[in-house]
Order: sequence, then structure tokens, then C-alpha cells
Amino acid sequence: MKARICAIIGAGALCATAAAAQNPTTLPADTVVQVVAVNDISSMHMKEGDVQRLQVSADVVQDGVLVIPRGSPVRATVTWRTGKGIVGKSAKFDLTFNAVSVGGQEYALKGKHRQEGKGNTLAALLGSWVVSGHSAVMESGQMVNAFTAVPIPAMVAYNAGAGASPQSAYEAGRAAAIASGGHN
Repeated sequence: MKARICAIIGAGALCATAAAAQNPTTLPADTVVQVVAVNDISSMHMKEGDVQRLQVSADVVQDGVLVIPRGSPVRATVTWRTGKGIVGKSAKFDLTFNAVSVGGQEYALKGKHRQEGKGNTLAALLGSWVVSGHSAVMESGQMVNAFTAVPIPAMVAYNAGAGASPQSAYEAGRAAAIASGGHN
């Protein structure tokens, strides 16, 4: 009966979603999620408590099912920051990962990334009180790891047994991620 409905409707992604609901796949907590800075994040104009936007850099798949599409938005908070100082001391900051948005729903992330600026070793060696270190900059495209804090249910199945081609189900999942604020 379900196969007939899928054939009548002809929507592979819809059938894939129905198949996933029959055999739910969940991404377990503590799964690594590769995250990338979309724009440069600099210590120069930030303060503790600022929210930074990043995105997932690679699809996260569990048992042949797309759970978190590449481009899904990630939210992180600046939880610690030092400015650059004299004698070549560089600036530093910590980003604590808060959440990833998948299909319009936010799921908690955990983990932290520390970014350090390059120190000015020459100034430190010479004992100069006038020369300062450099700002800390997480460059656009720099990849770091975050971790899922909670289990995340699958969005769209794209395995062969789900009734949809990998490409059509993948595209449906990507469209859902983009609609929820993600990027390509």
C-alpha cells in the first residue's frame, strides 16, 4: 500500500521521509560535527557573550541517512577573551558551541575552540614595552570540531532501500537546510 502511494505521489523525498519514520535513525550524542567559520572571526571587536555564526562543513550521516546537511547554521558564544598586550602578548578567545539548526529545529551542541593570535616573539626577546602582539583571528573556512550534546533524529533517508535516489533525497535534505537558514 505504501509503495503504491509513493508511486502515485511520485515524490521521492516524501517517500524517503515516510521510510525514515518507519525505521527512525538517530545521530547519537557526542558525535563529531565539523564546523567552519563563514567569515573571519576576530578578537579585535568582540566581547564575552557575543554570538558568532558558523556552519556545518560536511554532511553528517548515520546508517545511510542524512541527519545534518552541510551548510546547516551553527551558533557559538564567545565565552572568554583577552586582548593583545604589550611585550608581544597575543590576543586569545574561546568559542563555546551552542546549537545547530536542522530543518528549522535547534539541537544542542557542545565543545569549545580556542583561537590564539600570533605573538610578537621579537618584542618579547628584546623586552620592548611598546610592541604588542596580534589579534586572534579564526579565518573564514577554518574547520574545527563540535559535538552533538543530544541525540538528533534523521531528516531524510538517502539509502537505496528508502525509495528515493541518493541524489533526490540529498537535494531534499539540502533544500530543507537552506530553508531553515543554512547555506550551500
